[in-house]
Amino acid sequence: MFTDFKSDSFMFLIVLGVIIFVCAQALFFMKKAWTRGLELGITKDKLKNAVTSSAIFSFAPAIGIAITVITLSVALGYVLPWIRLTVIGAIQYETIAAIGALEAVGMETGLSQPVTDPETFSAIAWVMTLGSILPLILIPIVLKKIQKGVSDVASKNSKWMDVMTAAAFIGLISAFIGRGLAGTGKAEEAIIGDGAGVLSLTALITSIGFMIFFTLINRRLKKNWIEALAMPLSMVLAMIFVVLINSFLPEIAAIEWRY
Repeated sequence: MFTDFKSDSFMFLIVLGVIIFVCAQALFFMKKAWTRGLELGITKDKLKNAVTSSAIFSFAPAIGIAITVITLSVALGYVLPWIRLTVIGAIQYETIAAIGALEAVGMETGLSQPVTDPETFSAIAWVMTLGSILPLILIPIVLKKIQKGVSDVASKNSKWMDVMTAAAFIGLISAFIGRGLAGTGKAEEAIIGDGAGVLSLTALITSIGFMIFFTLINRRLKKNWIEALAMPLSMVLAMIFVVLINSFLPEIAAIEWRY
């Protein structure tokens, strides 16, 4: 019987080892923090509240992680994205790294088609992993200097610092908006959603709409948990909306203006 190399027993042994290590590390530091909190005179009730609130707010990032695993699963299976995002990673980086590696080896279908070549799969895994390791090496070395530089700029002209931060964020968002409005498909055969069209535009508009809706609700109710869940919920609801359009209106969903 053929076994997909992306989800064989060896891959599951790797993910099991990674999960055990990450959980052990989290429990170790949790115990250290709890003990130190008691030493500082913090009551057990306050510590329990801190643990509970942290667990609740960790739910929001978990939704984003689940979305990333689903996004990458078509091409890479579930195990590699699971390994990557158990340690460190985000949809903004993982998808770009995977697509870049696929293009480098000549696969123009992006993440819409399964990777069947073990060497290509290995190349993607190395690109995704090494790209995330580099910040862990650079941050301890250069973060202090960067923070000092940022602090100096902010102290001299706080408005300029706000402009730089806003520009960086707007640039990042614009890249995703541009892909949804004018992205060109790269597959030789027609693949729905490969280029900009009804589906990409629908995902863009609905996610923005839901984000605005949750922001307005948060301003009225002033609940921190709404703010924390706004982005992942907007992503999930936009994906559901796109799936519904593709299921019930396939002719409209297939319309693309950038092939």
